[in-house]
Amino acid sequence: MLMMRNRGRAAIATAIALAAGLATFFVIRSLLEPEARSSGPAQAAAAVIPEFRPEVTLADRDGKPRSLSEWDGKPLIINFWATWCAPCRREIPMLNALAVDEQYAAFEIIGIAIDFREDVLKYLEKMPIDYTVLIGEQDGLAAARAFGMESIGLPFTAFTDRRGRIATIHVGELHLPQAQVILSAIRDVDAGILDLPVARTQIQEGLRINPAR
Repeated sequence: MLMMRNRGRAAIATAIALAAGLATFFVIRSLLEPEARSSGPAQAAAAVIPEFRPEVTLADRDGKPRSLSEWDGKPLIINFWATWCAPCRREIPMLNALAVDEQYAAFEIIGIAIDFREDVLKYLEKMPIDYTVLIGEQDGLAAARAFGMESIGLPFTAFTDRRGRIATIHVGELHLPQAQVILSAIRDVDAGILDLPVARTQIQEGLRINPAR
């Protein structure tokens, strides 16, 4: 049984690595509109990003099926991760902090674990996560592909406005200054201060100034 689980875990990890087609698949990149993407190694991690958030249904930590449509009308931070992914684990404290930060109270954080359910539940026993966690193995991979990520690198995070439009997808470890740039722009979109195309440009420029920590 243990051997079968290990083989299954290796199969999922291998599928992600092969799909990325990169020497390393922890690539930091902000994906905006398809025509705005630059060429280069990170391009291999990109496919056609949909304009609107796809409908995805996965089980939560209690085994209850949850659909992203449950949060219609709210801007979302949708973080794809796995327990075996070190950059994913490093992001969690920052995401926990965002989840309880009053200035970002309008945003709902959804963590989608592409991993074995047993491993995720065991991990949650020692690392509390203060936001909704959905879990999927092959279903999790299918959810990632629904966001346009045919070549999957973990972690990656999709940000949507309250209308469900994808403002950006950030591939690689997300740091607080980057999250603040993105969330500020989306907040202005939802307030009617910015149009989404302008916000995407603003995000791109902001991430150029704040590429990491």
